[in-house]
Amino acid sequence: MGAANAHMELYGWLHRDESGFILKADGGAVWRLVLHRVPVDHIEKRVRITGFDAGDGVIDAEGVSPA
Repeated sequence: MGAANAHMELYGWLHRDESGFILKADGGAVWRLVLHRVPVDHIEKRVRITGFDAGDGVIDAEGVSPA
């Protein structure tokens, strides 16, 4: 896991659960995502996430794109 407030670029699978969205990243880490837009076209697909480490396993995502 990165340092809080560090800019991050991660690849993995985007999933939706009862609390929102998670990224199952390459390497096995699971991140909760704070998304400012709902990425309906990318759910259950491999994606690239850019954003900032908000701490406690949360990423404040700036962007979601196909990987």
